[in-house]
Order: sequence, then structure tokens, then C-alpha cells
Amino acid sequence: MKVLFTSAECAPFFKTGGLGDVIGALPKELVKKGTEVAVVLPYFTKLPQQYKEACQDLFHFTVNVGWREQYCGVKRLTMNKVDYYFIDNRYYFDREGLYGYFDDGERFAFFQMAAIELMEQIEFIPDIFHANDYHTAMIPFLIKEKYHWINAYQSIRTVLTIHNMEFQGRYNPEILLDLFGMGMERFYDGAVRFDNDVNFLKAGIQYADRVNTVSPSYAVEIQTTDFGHGLDGILRMEQNKLRGIVNGIDYEINNPETDELLFANFSKENLAGKKENKRELQKLLGLPVQEDVPLIAVVSRLTRQKGFPLVLQELDHMLQLDVQFALLGTGDSDLEDQFRNFDEGYPDKCAITIDFDLQLAQQLYAGADIFLMPSAFEPCGLSQMISMRYGTLPVVHEVGGLKDTVVPYNPIEKTGTGFGFANFSSFYLMDAVKKAVDLYNSDPETWFQLMKRAMTQDFSWETSSEKYLELYQEIV
Repeated sequence: MKVLFTSAECAPFFKTGGLGDVIGALPKELVKKGTEVAVVLPYFTKLPQQYKEACQDLFHFTVNVGWREQYCGVKRLTMNKVDYYFIDNRYYFDREGLYGYFDDGERFAFFQMAAIELMEQIEFIPDIFHANDYHTAMIPFLIKEKYHWINAYQSIRTVLTIHNMEFQGRYNPEILLDLFGMGMERFYDGAVRFDNDVNFLKAGIQYADRVNTVSPSYAVEIQTTDFGHGLDGILRMEQNKLRGIVNGIDYEINNPETDELLFANFSKENLAGKKENKRELQKLLGLPVQEDVPLIAVVSRLTRQKGFPLVLQELDHMLQLDVQFALLGTGDSDLEDQFRNFDEGYPDKCAITIDFDLQLAQQLYAGADIFLMPSAFEPCGLSQMISMRYGTLPVVHEVGGLKDTVVPYNPIEKTGTGFGFANFSSFYLMDAVKKAVDLYNSDPETWFQLMKRAMTQDFSWETSSEKYLELYQEIV
């Protein structure tokens, strides 16, 4: 089977969130299972120099963006037996950031048409064209409506993965004629129209052969008004082709036995190294070295979506408990400032680091006892899976991928892999934290068994990739 991925992000080249992690991990796992895979990406300025130097210039051609004839350079880099093709156009992609520009509609219109037209140029006609999020969601529509006359493309089946429903790509209807060089028929009949805009994501949902999102619970939630961001009716109508597949995490990078960023390595059979990581982390953060005091950690973007207003409402009360609290992240400036205030007010209990620091993130996953992840909504989430891999028990809002990956502690059966709260309120968040702290203090043996159970959960891409192969086989 041949699969062509296209995306606006891909680790380790450039990413802003989970989308980049998925496109970095899934293709190389599919290759291990005998699938022929290529990935098409924009050639962003942010591409690190080492990868720029490794790219091979292949050729260039012209893409018609409405009346504009735009240069399209093609570069290739092969890594882990995956061919990455980069679409080069400095006018569109020589920017400091990936998104957030006034002409994003034009930038990604160009990119999507370039990705489709590239297939013949590189003689890679896939069985599956796998698009991701709104940046590439028009591709299923374009293949069937604009490029349907190309014989080689007529057997291609399309999959659209929705990593976050909130971002949909909504633009003026004139984009169809002005950028895609198409008529307005599919706007007037409603196929790509939403609230009098052209909606890239809606078009993808309507036209893709399969639509999936990154956890089974999120696939159900986005069919409701609370989580569908206006497209819940369309998703209910198309629910027969909607699936949910939990993301994996990279087990080569996130491995407590081999992770070079830790103070000490450890395993579920020998947890001595985890205690050492906690001691060294406390020293690094300037906290008192106290093995018997539970250390609560946060590694996250500091946004409202991630539930941090709830944390701030209860942090004073939380710090009245015999606990330590460590946070690493950047985000909304007002949330950053409020957390800094707690850092100053509780110097012996609280360590706030407003930064992006990969090594400190891994040290927090490994050295903490409890990991806090109270997201308002979470399509999948990776941090809760990473924390469990390192024996740090998560406290999560039971929503989306958090619900699918964390089994709440059952005090009767003494089972679970973490702690959860169903109602999104600061009261229930605090109640879940108290349950975790109480168990840590009162029943070390049960806590130890929960840690070991959490560390044995299978969140590998090897498992998740099998489910993607099953999804592809449904439509090939």
C-alpha cells in the first residue's frame, strides 16, 4: 500500500503542537509495517539548518493560484525510510511563524494544490492521500472536483484526520474563484459553505472517504454542540465514516530506561532511579528535598483550553496541603503573570518556570509524583501518556483523549492508572488532587502498584499505526 501524508507540521522539522508529533511518528511506523510512505510539507523558514543542508533540490514547476502563476520548488529529504517532499515558495513560507497571517487562506490554497499536482511530478500515486487539519482539508474536495479529470488520480482514496475542531479555515466565498480557479456551484449548494464562508474543514469532512480524530471519546464529543464548533450537525450526518484512533507517543524518545535527559534512568522493575530524579529535580528547582512530600507537576501551554483558570482558582488551597508544585510552560501572558505571583508567594512550595525547555520537561515527567492536566477539552493529549510512561500518575479532566487513556483510581478495587474528575469545575479538580495526595500519603503500596500499572500501558505508535492500517483497508 502507498500512503501520501500532507500536513503543515511535522516533527522534528517544525511543530506547534500534537499535529507535528503525529506526522513525525506515524509515517515512520507505517514504513516498519511494509507501507510505502511519502510526506509533503511546506518549506518553512523555521526548518532547522541541519535539515536544510540535508535537502536535495529536485525540480520546480508552476502552480496556478487563480490568476497567479506561482513558483513551486521541490526538495526531498529521506529519513527513517520516509521520503519528505518540501514545497518551496519564499513568498508564502518565508515567515517567522507557521500560521496567523492575513493571507493564510492563499498560502494553504497554494500548498494544497501544489501537493496534489506534485504526485504526477514525482510519480507517486498513492492508494491513500492522508490530509491533516484545515490546512490540507480541501484536498479531498479538490481531488474530486478540480482534478477529477486526471485518470491517475481517480482511484485515490482520502482520509482526513481532525486534530482540533476549533480551527476550521473559514474564508470569503470568493476564494473558490480567486485562488482555486473554480466555480461557485459547491458554495451555492452548501457543500463547502458554512455561515456564508467557505469552510476548509467542512469541505474535507464532506468529501473525504474516511474522517478520523485522535481519540474515540473526542470522535463522539465533536458530534455535540459543546465540542463541534458549529460543525456537529455535519459530523452527525457523516458519522458512518467517522472514527477515533488514540495517538501514540514515541517510545524511543520517551523511555525512562534510556532517556539521556534524566538525572538517572529507571524501569518499572527498578524504581530507585525515579527517587533520584525527584531529589535532583527538587534541588534544581530550589525546592526543599523531601522524598515524602508529593511533587505535583505541570508541563503545558498556559491557555484557558488547558484548564489553567481552574488551577489558579484552587492553587492557594492546594498549597495549603503538604505538597510541592512545579510548572513549566508558556502561553497567555495573564496566566503566566498569575503563576509568577504564586512563585513569589510560596518560594518553598512552588517553582514556576515560564519557558520552553525540553530537558526540564522530561525531568518533570520523571521526577514528579503527580501530573496535573485539567483541560477543558483535549482531542488526545500526549503529556498524560508520557507522564504514565515515567511512573507519574496524572490527574485529568475526564474528556476526549484524557478519558480514553487514564483509568481513574477505584478505591474499592484499588485499580487505575491515575485520577479523574468529570465535572469541569475547580471544586472537582481540587477533590481529585486531594484524593491523589491522600493515597500517596496513606497507602504507599497501592500507589506503587498504580505506578507500575501506569508504566505498563501500551501507548506505542506500533499499536496506533495498526488501527490506521485497518482504516485504510476499509476504503482501498
